Amino acid sequence: MVSEFFAGVGVFFRGLGAWASRPRLMLLGAIPALIVGAVYLAALVVLAVNSPALADWATPFADGWDEPWRSITRVSAAVALVAAGVLLVVFTYTALTLAVGDPFYERIWRDTEEREGGTPPEPAGGFWRLLARGLATALRMLLLSAAIALGLFVVGLIPFVGTVASAVLAAAFGGWVLALELTGFAFDSRGFRLRDRRRMLGARRARTLGFGVAVYLVFLIPLGAVFAMPAAVVGATRLARTAIPGSAATTANDEAGRRP
Repeated sequence: MVSEFFAGVGVFFRGLGAWASRPRLMLLGAIPALIVGAVYLAALVVLAVNSPALADWATPFADGWDEPWRSITRVSAAVALVAAGVLLVVFTYTALTLAVGDPFYERIWRDTEEREGGTPPEPAGGFWRLLARGLATALRMLLLSAAIALGLFVVGLIPFVGTVASAVLAAAFGGWVLALELTGFAFDSRGFRLRDRRRMLGARRARTLGFGVAVYLVFLIPLGAVFAMPAAVVGATRLARTAIPGSAATTANDEAGRRP
């Protein structure tokens, strides 16, 4: 499992290598990421500035507590609130950037498919059917993200250990959801639904988490998401190809895993 996890990390970093081989195409993918990122950065600054007041509002039960427990609880709440906000920002940032930059990221996806051994045929149903399916998937992902963020906020309220635990859980859950989002092009083009995506990626959970956690952590770096977003689409395409049963990439990966 450890080797598979780091293999997933390697999938993402090999995606970053596309900046050297296809700089113009990758630069196109950075444009929508930069535009959406500027808006989200401003929102995060506002959240951080107002987090103490929001923490006081969220913890009225601590009003009558003695110090230092009242302050510890509210500082923990402020940190947990920012952590939950960051988690939601990363999730929604990815979904919105993919939507805004769809033509650019589809070009990156198709280019990657061709380099890896051919692209799937055009899916049946046309643009409007794919749009409806994409919006329904995005809504389910948003609801899942909100539920995870709420749970992490509650965990973060635990003094001392809650901050660390919420950060670790955020990376794990965040990585999984990002992998689900970013592999959408490869799975949707082959007619697979979200439940199929979860099942196939779940069969390679350690590798999927390695890829997703690496993307999540790089997204936390200032301007990291701008350069990582097109690379993440490249890596996610390769990850999906190894997860889809019967694909050439899956067969090669399984044979490599059986070698002594």
